[in-house]
Amino acid sequence: MINEKIENEFMKRTIIKIDEELCNGCEACVQGCHEGALQMIDGKARMVSELFCDGLGACIGDCPVGAITLEEREAEPYDEIATIERMIPKGEKTIIAHLKHLKEHGEVDYLKQGVGYLRANGIMIDFAQVHNHGGAGCASKPVAAAPVQHNHGGGGCPGSREMTFAPTTIAQSFKMAPAPSTDAPSQLRQWPVQLHLLNPEAAYFKGADVVLAADCVAFAYAGFHEKFLAGKTLAIACPKLDSNQDVYIEKLKNMIIYSAINTLTVVIMEVPCCGGLFRLAQKAVAEAGRKIPVKLIVVGVKGDIVKEEWV
Repeated sequence: MINEKIENEFMKRTIIKIDEELCNGCEACVQGCHEGALQMIDGKARMVSELFCDGLGACIGDCPVGAITLEEREAEPYDEIATIERMIPKGEKTIIAHLKHLKEHGEVDYLKQGVGYLRANGIMIDFAQVHNHGGAGCASKPVAAAPVQHNHGGGGCPGSREMTFAPTTIAQSFKMAPAPSTDAPSQLRQWPVQLHLLNPEAAYFKGADVVLAADCVAFAYAGFHEKFLAGKTLAIACPKLDSNQDVYIEKLKNMIIYSAINTLTVVIMEVPCCGGLFRLAQKAVAEAGRKIPVKLIVVGVKGDIVKEEWV
């Protein structure tokens, strides 16, 4: 049987531990726990079921204050089937995120259980997003990536290399693009946005969650406003082409010291030159002498998120 539940029995395994003294109630870990093991109770993140905690620690990277750690102790055995059942009402994206999480951590047995349960119950998702090698019980066949056309312009800089993202299948070639939405409101809260033009002590920076984004990100990532910008103050810059970048460090320092910004999220592209923007932010935080949570998000040139972590 796929579902072999161990009832009323505890075992020694790795599981998360939450330091409630450090927890600031930001809910980031709860939103990042696709398995549903965490909930906000009385303003603190709390484990509501050991049954749903896989002990892989995805929520650790979501916590900006380091309140979550892993420990080995007696705990109720993790149940993949119960987890999948609990997750199904949350929709396909949540299920895919969970299965990818298992795959990335080498949890092949749990992955087989989850995929097997979905198939046995006629719940079809885009398994190709989880993996494209057809293993772990998934019948999806590999999809060959389209050849990337390389033209080594821009003086040999990898960030300037020309690439064409052709459709990977004939069906995709004829697939109509979704009609653009005219109803989605802009999430931009202020103007200007270019870092050279911004006053770091402006009212919209006071106690704000700030996004420092490389210029190209908004064009590469389709959901820029919804994913990165909602409820935040924006600054944009290019670490390769902008001049007088020492000013950027001073402005970021002033945001941290005088405007007392709450968090800083640096969103860059995966090309090497873009890393300079993150290094500027790191230097500004170090020189400011005031510790704030900093998140790094790296967007791929095809518009996917390749890294997202608190640093």
